[in-house]
Formats: sequence, structure tokens, C-alpha cells
Amino acid sequence: MTTAATPAPTTAPYRRVLTGRWRLIVASSLMLFVQLALIRWSGANLVNLSYFSNLILLASFLGIGLGFLRSRKPRDIGPYTPVGLLILVAFIMAFPARIEGSSTQLIFFNDVSPTGLPGWVSLPLVFIVVATTMTGFGEITGRAFREFTALNAYRWDIIGSIAGTLIFTFVSFMRAPSWVWPLVTLVALWALYGFSLPWISRLAMIAVIGLLVWESLAAGVSWSPYYKVHTASYVDKTVGAFTTIQVNGIPHQNVMDAEQRLKAEPMYERPYQRAVGNPLDDVLIVGAGTGTDVALSLVKGAKHVDAVEIDPRIQQIGQQINPNKPYSDPRVDVHINDGRAYLSSTDKKYDLILFALPDSLTLVSSGASQLRLESYLFTRESITSVRDHLKDDGVFAMYNYYREPWLVNRLAGTLEEVFGHDPCLDTFTAVQSLAVISIGKQQQNAACADGAVWDRAAVAAAGQATPAPAYDDRPFLYLKDRTIPPLYLIVIALILIVSALGIRFLGGPFRSMAGYGDLFFMGVAFLLLETRSITTFALLFGTTWLVNAFVFAGVLLAVLLAIETTARFGRRIPRPAIIIALFASLLVAFLIPNHALLGLPFPVRLVSAIALAFAPVYCANLLFTSRFKDAANPTAAFAANLFGAMIGGCLEYLSLVLGYQYLLIVAALMYAIAVVVGQRAIRARAAAAPLPTS
Repeated sequence: MTTAATPAPTTAPYRRVLTGRWRLIVASSLMLFVQLALIRWSGANLVNLSYFSNLILLASFLGIGLGFLRSRKPRDIGPYTPVGLLILVAFIMAFPARIEGSSTQLIFFNDVSPTGLPGWVSLPLVFIVVATTMTGFGEITGRAFREFTALNAYRWDIIGSIAGTLIFTFVSFMRAPSWVWPLVTLVALWALYGFSLPWISRLAMIAVIGLLVWESLAAGVSWSPYYKVHTASYVDKTVGAFTTIQVNGIPHQNVMDAEQRLKAEPMYERPYQRAVGNPLDDVLIVGAGTGTDVALSLVKGAKHVDAVEIDPRIQQIGQQINPNKPYSDPRVDVHINDGRAYLSSTDKKYDLILFALPDSLTLVSSGASQLRLESYLFTRESITSVRDHLKDDGVFAMYNYYREPWLVNRLAGTLEEVFGHDPCLDTFTAVQSLAVISIGKQQQNAACADGAVWDRAAVAAAGQATPAPAYDDRPFLYLKDRTIPPLYLIVIALILIVSALGIRFLGGPFRSMAGYGDLFFMGVAFLLLETRSITTFALLFGTTWLVNAFVFAGVLLAVLLAIETTARFGRRIPRPAIIIALFASLLVAFLIPNHALLGLPFPVRLVSAIALAFAPVYCANLLFTSRFKDAANPTAAFAANLFGAMIGGCLEYLSLVLGYQYLLIVAALMYAIAVVVGQRAIRARAAAAPLPTS
């Protein structure tokens, strides 16, 4: 039987505007909202974080766990969290990063000049400041958490987390400027502390809002669900007037007249030169962006174009300023969708399919996976789907600044494997490997120029590598070898060292979490399950922000359902039955790969995906809540679980080697350890319990 914990006394008389369950709901909602906002905003201004977004996630787990441990201390630092936010925002705005290209093993960025501090300086500093700031939000939630029994506290915490997810989703949907998230934070802090919030914290929040209002008022700045977008107009003597678009500080697209584009960059015409005699009755353009590629296709005689663009703001800019007005042409249908998801949702066949520079420059925004927005677009399975969507005389082409010769070879080799013959390869620059790769469904469909045929044997003879294709289970196109890059290992090592020191010196002795080792391992495994859920839905329904929000909310709802099940039937459900159900659900999810569901009708695919992704999450949380409900120290138990989730975030990098499917094996191993450790803790507690008296 659990007992209600008593709140820790504080040395400052902070008046509570909200009390009881509403205080915990608002605190938990605020904590998750700020975490998601920091992942999005920080990555938009510090480009390193666009590709290491789980750095913010791991720092948040560390900070929240420390806050829960600190919630038993007499002094409450929660009201001072705005000071940490101000330091973080001011630091990133003072030292924004426009960082250099890539290594030879792992491609991150376009070639742009570096500014700000080196990544090895900025990343650790950001990690420490985020962890420190989230410690305050964790402490606010932890103190409210302790006023309830363990299971009730967990219930209201999850309800608050769902609310925080929905608020953040709404802000993203509205494409709100950056100052909105600190304004929401200030309103929530006022609801928690009212006018007793320290004056320094009030000033700090006003300063944060002011800084982000200043950011938002800069000319040409707007926000999409994925990026901070910046537009600027120029006039060049050679190409005339044009508009540049930067996203998250990286050059992304230029908007100009179609004829000007052909003069400036002849690569855009090359697919049509290769598709000689193609009627262009139906054209599909993935990565339609601001519409330049669509306008060129219409100029070349396309009778109908399906334009697929994942970012609604980028498409909107094109609709507003593209001089050719392609999106107003009756021959064009616009689809705001992920390219792979569109291919999975249509049976239509095309004369020409173009992948028009679909380089997203960012990871999905959850911070819990290594997926880029376009990861599933370049796998072997995706190229197979492209081939199946071509008419018999159809041609497929892709072009981009590929930046590394091995990436060109990987993509050309993938086309060769799928189509069964060599593709055309037109290269334009040596520096960034600007290239056009074209191939016909039948070999004769694409007319390659002399010397412009990619040949695997010739590539090998020249001493160049042709890495194996990316696959749906390992969709890491920009990772050359099946390995974890040294940069990631260094970052992980630094995270673990800083975390161990932080837990020891800020959270207190490690023995405060003694007896909750099983909850630690459950946290490790749960993060891997959450990652697997995100990748499942990203493949089956697209890497869009809406799908990502749906998955995050779905995971939390599965957790809430487990809580309610334990609250109502916990004593009637034997622990062995929960364990068997958990490992059975993991086994089923492992035996049925995600790509096996792609051919199913949408309703069946959705139901199957929900069952495969969320059944293990539900069973795992039945196991967690059956143990957590009896925790003598719920805040320490919850902290142990959060620290485990942080380690799970580090282990998630194993997907670069193992693939996402085998993360389920790692998760199963962690749950097996948790079961063994938990059984020992249960037996020890039973042995220590006083004997009943007559």
C-alpha cells in the first residue's frame, strides 16, 4: 500500500496560485513544452543541434531527474529557472552557428562559412546550461509530484505531458514566431507562483521574450513546423532578380525565373535531355519547394505535375513570390506531404519522377531518433517504389549537391541494383559533387551522353568506394560505413561524464536511488521503444511534424492507459502475466518488420502500426507502474527512470550499426535485466516487512 508523500519545506514563502492536481498538471505540461521548444528553437539557431537534437533531449532528462532528486531538499530553486533560460537564449543568439560541411565519413551540412564558437565548445556549454535549466523545471514538477501517492502522481504527470505536447503541436501548426514559447512559459510560471515569482525571474522572462521578439522582427524571418526561415532579395548582373531562402541558418533555395535558372544552373535541364521523346503527360516532383522545378517542368512541356513538398511555409513562399506562378497553374496539383508517404498512398504512374534537391538539413523534431526528414526517401525500398510508379517508358532522375563522391556512388549503385542497368551520371562541379543521376525503367528510356554512364567496375578501378544502399531499417544515407562515427562517441562520453558529476554533486549521493535499479533499466528500454515507435510511423505515414506529434501523444496515451489499468486491476494482474505479455509483444514487433505493412490499405496499416508500436509501450508501462506504485520514495524512483532514459538515448546510436529493428532486441535485454533486478528488490522488501501479529 502506498502512502502520500509530504511536500518538502522551502526557505522562501512562494505563494501558490495553483495547488493539488492542477499544479502538477501545469508543472508537467510546462516541463515538456519547454523541452520540445528548446529542441526546436536551439536547433534553428545552433546548426550543430539540427543534427544532434537528442543532445537537448538527453540534457533535459538529466536536468529533470536532478530536479526530482532535489525536490526533497529544503531550498526551492524552481522559481529561478527563467534565469537559466535567459542565459541559454542569450548565449545561442550571441554565438549562432553556421558551421562547415562534412567529414569524409559522415555528411552533416552544406558548405557554409563557420561562425560563432567551435562545436566542441558550444555543444558542451549548451548541454550544461539546458540540464541546469531543466533541473529547475524538474524540481517544480517533483515538489508537486510528492504531494500524491506514486501512481496518482504519475497519472497527473502524464496528463500534463499530453497537454504540453498538444500545446506545442498547436504552436507548430500555427507557425508561431519564437517569442510565443517563452510567453507560454511565463503564463504557466505565473499560474504556478503568481506575483511571488522572484523579481529576477520576472525580468529574465521579459528579457527572453524581448530577445525573441527582436529575432522575429528581423526582415524576412518566419517559422515553419520544421525550420526558422529567412528570405532575402538580391539583384545579380548575370541572373537578374532572385530571392534566397535560408533555413536554420543554412542556404536552402533560390527563387528566380525558370529561364534565368536554366542559364545559371544547367543541371536543372539535364533530366529532360536524358528523357528524350518522353511525352511528360504526368510528372511527379518530390521536393517541389518554392516551385522552381515545377516551373521548369511546365516550360519543358509537362501536361500535369504533382508537386510534393513537406514544408507548408516553403511552398507558401513559392506561391507568393515565384515569378512564374507555378502553383497557380491549373496543370499543377500541390501535395503537402512526405515524399515516401505520397508514393505509398497513390497508385498513379508517371512519365517522369524527379527528386529535386530533397535535402532537409535537419532531423525530425522529437529528438529521439537519427532520422532526417528525407531519410526514407533514398532507401532501396523507396527506389523500388519509384520504379513501380513509372510508366513503361518512364524516367527517374535526382539531383543535388551531394558533397562527397561516395554518396553519388551509393545512390547510383542503388539505382543500378533496383533497375537492373547502369544509370546516366552528369557531374558539374568537383567541390560539392553537384550531379544529376538519371535512369529509365527500361534501359533505352534514358539517353545517356557519351562518357556519362555510371559503371560500378570503372568506379572500383578508379579506387572509389560504392557503399551499400541504405535500407528502411538503416535509412542512414549520409553515413558511409556501418559504424558509430567517432564524433558521436566523443559526445556520448562527455554526456556520461557530465551526467555522473551532475547527479553526484547536484542530486546527492547515488544511494538515494538505491533499490530502483529495475526502474533505471526500464527507462533505458523505454526510450528505445519510443524511438522505434517514431521510426515505425515515419516510414509508414511520413516524417511530417504532424505524424511525429501523433506518435508522441500516442506513446503518452499508452502510458496513461497502463496507469489506469494498474489503478483499477493492478492487484488482479499477476506480475508474470505482465512480463509474458511484454516479451510477447516485443517478439511480434520484431518478427513483423515495418516495411511489411507498407502495402496494406491505409486503415489496416494504421491499426497494425498502432498495435505493433504501442502494444509494447503499454505492456512495458504495466510493468513499470506495477513496481512504481509501491515506491517508498516516488521522486527518487522517477529520477532513476529518467536517468535510464538518458542512457537509452545514448544507446539509440546503436541503430547506426544494428538498424532500428534490432533496437527491439536491445530493449528486450534491458527489460530482462529490469525483471531480474526487480525480483530481487521485491524479495528484499518482502523479507524486510514486519511479520503480521495476531
